[in-house]
Amino acid sequence: MDNKIGKIFHLACLRIFCRDFSVGLLAAGFLTLNGSSLTADEVGQLNDEGVIEITGNDQMKFDVSSFEVKAGQEVTIILKNIGKLPKVAMAHNIVIIQQGTDAMKFAMAGISSKDTDYVPPAMKESVVAMTDLAGPGESVKVTFTAPSEPGDYAYICTFPGHFMAGMKGLMVVKDS
Repeated sequence: MDNKIGKIFHLACLRIFCRDFSVGLLAAGFLTLNGSSLTADEVGQLNDEGVIEITGNDQMKFDVSSFEVKAGQEVTIILKNIGKLPKVAMAHNIVIIQQGTDAMKFAMAGISSKDTDYVPPAMKESVVAMTDLAGPGESVKVTFTAPSEPGDYAYICTFPGHFMAGMKGLMVVKDS
């Protein structure tokens, strides 16, 4: 009798684990419900006022993988979280980092920095600009002056695990 109860318990635990693991993979973007691609290959465009809108979703992806600005240009980024999961589990931000900054090292160092929106205080000088964290249905924005040095500047979501899941892009600074 105990052996039968043990097997039932084991099967129930296995079922819960598999369900939760699949939900985790779905949220991380490794599984899809409809087979659609979750990668962002779209090049974004600033409007005439220097504003670009980028969305983040529950699959931990930005809809814009890159955008161009002119050196020294005033830029406004509006980030909209179009997801449904609670902010405590799926908040998004955009942090643009200086050229030469290791994005993986930056993201990993920020994991324990909840009070600073997962931006590592010791690496604050590496930040060009950043938004606050946005929960589902929220929008946040940041206005800043683009760097004067042309080149590629990575932007990432610093919420734990999001950069590693692919929530990143490039701001390309061109000569003005």
